[in-house]
Amino acid sequence: MRVVILSKALVAGAYQRKLEEIARLGVELTALVPPAWREPRVGLLRLERRFTTGYRLEPLPIALNGRHHWHFYPTLGQVLRRLRPEVLHIDEESFNLATFQAMRLGVALGARCCFYNYANIDRTYPPPFSLFERYALRHAAHALAANQEAAAIIRRHGYRGPLTIVPQFGVDPELFRPRERVSEAREGFTVGYLGRLVPEKGILDLLEAVAGLPPVVRLRLVGDGSQRPVIERQITRLGLTDRAVILPAVSSTAVPEAMHTFDALVLPSRTTPSWKEQFGRVLVEAMSCGVPVIGSSSGEIPHVISDAGLVYPEGDSVALRDELARLCGDPALRDELARRGRARVLAAYTQAAVARRHVEVYAAMLRAASGPDDTTA
Repeated sequence: MRVVILSKALVAGAYQRKLEEIARLGVELTALVPPAWREPRVGLLRLERRFTTGYRLEPLPIALNGRHHWHFYPTLGQVLRRLRPEVLHIDEESFNLATFQAMRLGVALGARCCFYNYANIDRTYPPPFSLFERYALRHAAHALAANQEAAAIIRRHGYRGPLTIVPQFGVDPELFRPRERVSEAREGFTVGYLGRLVPEKGILDLLEAVAGLPPVVRLRLVGDGSQRPVIERQITRLGLTDRAVILPAVSSTAVPEAMHTFDALVLPSRTTPSWKEQFGRVLVEAMSCGVPVIGSSSGEIPHVISDAGLVYPEGDSVALRDELARLCGDPALRDELARRGRARVLAAYTQAAVARRHVEVYAAMLRAASGPDDTTA
C-alpha cells in the first residue's frame, strides 16, 4: 500500500524510528515534514535525520510556522498529486487548518484519510475551526486518538466511523535501554524532570517536594521554556541552589543519556482550564530506560503508568514528597518499578508495536468502503 504521513512532529529524529518499522511491514511510505517547527514557548526545532531507512523523508515548506491550529503547507497539493497515496495519514487534530487542507486534497485524489487527536478537554470550537472539524469528521475513513478522553470527545462531536486509540509514537527499546549497572552505588539520589519549563507541567510543585527532603536528594531539570526565570527564583527562595540544576533541552536522540543520570523521573503535570496531560511520552521513555517514574493524576498519566510506577494527586506537593521519600529509601521498590516499566514498554509502547497497530489501521481503511468499525483497544 502507498501511504503518506503528514507530520510536524516527525522533525524529531527519535520519532522517525516508527517510520522505519512501518516501511519494514511492506508499506511504500513517504513522510512529509517541515524543515523546522517553531514550538510556542520553547523555540525552533529543526528537522533531525536520524532513522531514514526504507522510506522517503521529504521536507515540505510550511506557512504560519508555530501556529498550531493555523499552519498549512503551500505546496502540499502538487506533492500529493505526484505521490498519489492510497492512505493519507494527517498527524494533526481534526479542527486544524492543516488537517482541513490535507483532507480536502486527499479526498479529491481518492485517498483514504485519517487524523490524529490529542485534545482531551471538550470545548466548542468557533468558526472556522468548527467547520474544519465538521469536514474532517464527515470525510475521515478512520480516526486515531491518543487517549480515552480524546476518543470520547470525537464521538460526542459527531464522528461515527472507525476509531482507534493508539500512541502517536512508541520508543525504540534499543536506543532507550537501561544503563549498565555498576557495582558502586551513585552518591545521593537524583530526581529528574525532562520537558518544557512551563506552568502546566507543575515544576513548582516538584521544587516544593524536593525542598522538604534531606540534602541527599538532588534535582535535575532538563528543558527550556517560558517559566525558567520563575523556577530559578523559586530554587533560590527554597534554598535549593546547591541541590538543583537546570540544564538545556536535549535532542530527541540524546534523551536516553539524560535519563541515565536520574534515579527517578517525575512528571508533575497540573490540569488547567485549557489543558491536561494528553499522554506523557517522557514517562514511557524513562520506563524503557529502566528509570522508575512518578506522575501526577493529570489526564492520561495514570493510564500510561498503570502499575509500573507511582501516581499522586496532582498539585499535592506533600504527597509527591512522600512518594519521593519512599523511592529514595527503598532500593528494592526502585528495582521492581524499573523492571515493571521496561516490561510495560516492551509489551505496548515500542516503535515496532505502535507501527504494527498503525499498519493494521491503514489496511482496515483500505478494506472498508464505509460504516463503523470501532476499535478502542
